[in-house]
Amino acid sequence: MTFHAFHGVWDEEREIGQRFEVDVELGIDAKAAAKTDKLKSTADLSAVFDTVESFVAEGKFRLLESMAEGIAQAILDRFKVSEVLVRVRKPHAPIRGIQDGIEVEILRNREDYVEEA
Repeated sequence: MTFHAFHGVWDEEREIGQRFEVDVELGIDAKAAAKTDKLKSTADLSAVFDTVESFVAEGKFRLLESMAEGIAQAILDRFKVSEVLVRVRKPHAPIRGIQDGIEVEILRNREDYVEEA
């Protein structure tokens, strides 16, 4: 997924905006969906896209780590997935030197967000 959004450490990044790329890999039990061939038996990927899009468009983040963590939590909260891998890239990061951008990848599961009693 690719978005133009207004995140970053530097004021200019938050004013002008830039390209962000987000990959999401879902850990799902696909047995029911494969058997029924019904969307209601699995995670609706269109709704996952909408969740990520609204999170990236409406959120305010300085760090890719914060964005990735929020996306992971939102997906685990809204969809029947056991785990989610979120990769966020900033392909035109304002970093001196030759580079293809920066990237953060996190893997989270439901247990990562269980509150301690």
